[in-house]
Amino acid sequence: MINISQNAQEHFTKLLSNEPNGTQIRIFIINPGTPSAECGVSFCPENEVEELDVELKYDKFFVYINKDILSYLKNSEIDLVVDKLGSQLTLKAPYAKNNFSKETSSSLEEKIKYFLNAEINPQLSMHGGQVNLIQINQDGIATIQFSGGCNGCSMIGLTLKETVEKRLLASFPEIKKVCDDTDHLHGKHSFY
Repeated sequence: MINISQNAQEHFTKLLSNEPNGTQIRIFIINPGTPSAECGVSFCPENEVEELDVELKYDKFFVYINKDILSYLKNSEIDLVVDKLGSQLTLKAPYAKNNFSKETSSSLEEKIKYFLNAEINPQLSMHGGQVNLIQINQDGIATIQFSGGCNGCSMIGLTLKETVEKRLLASFPEIKKVCDDTDHLHGKHSFY
């Protein structure tokens, strides 16, 4: 899944030798599946290993990755590039911004989450807002939730009907209706 070059593995081993016993490596992605996705590598002390983490074993260390972002790290590579100016770790993750979810093997929920993050949220983020999928029921009703600048906005009805619902219904024929689960008056959640 993640190819770590021999040079990078030796570099990690050297770095870990200066850390507390049991410290390993974590690979993470901030905003996975969106145009603003950013990948990173950090130390992972023993007490920061989480229940959702997947453990990958390398020669002298482990790498921990939250299982929810594994698909975004498909065909990733970590290398240590050395030149006249020094050395630098590089992490190439070709699916970090554009996940596999365009493939037919992805679930409807994954495809819609990707669609919202790639197509709708960049527009809403210009006003400090975003929308997330909460669930899809067996009748094809998608429940969404607005947050940030969208919560309490006087234009939310238009945004829901003309931007979110219209585009979701056009892109996903399985969806019959979109419901907003955000209480825009009190900053809480309730069906409208």
